[in-house]
Amino acid sequence: MLIKSVTLALLSAAALSTAALAASPVGDWKTPEKNGVVKVTECGDAICGKLMDGDDIRANPAIPDARNSDVSLRTRPLKGLTLFSGVKGGPTEWKGGTVYNPEDGKTYHGSIKLVDDDTLKLTGCIVYPLCKTQTWTRIK
Repeated sequence: MLIKSVTLALLSAAALSTAALAASPVGDWKTPEKNGVVKVTECGDAICGKLMDGDDIRANPAIPDARNSDVSLRTRPLKGLTLFSGVKGGPTEWKGGTVYNPEDGKTYHGSIKLVDDDTLKLTGCIVYPLCKTQTWTRIK
């Protein structure tokens, strides 16, 4: 009976460890607007995300960041552009970074929440509670 209890406890611990390891924001995510694809990677002790594809990029791979509030950055390409960086934490919530929105050319305070293995919520705030959240889905 003791061996059965120990074995069950070890199997339960292994299952919890595997579930914790599976939950990671690293990967490719589809945004709800313009069929965007964002690659999320580890960047030191934070995570960051780069815009890799989308309707506008497919139509013009050299499309520039024309709406950037910093005029000197308006010629840089959207493809490969860092959309968020410096977001730290985990294993399911990351805070403290910045989120850049190429639609309005502005940078916001950001946070990310991994809802489940296939759902990521990205929030950008001017000042809390003036925030906007997008839900992204993992691309498999």
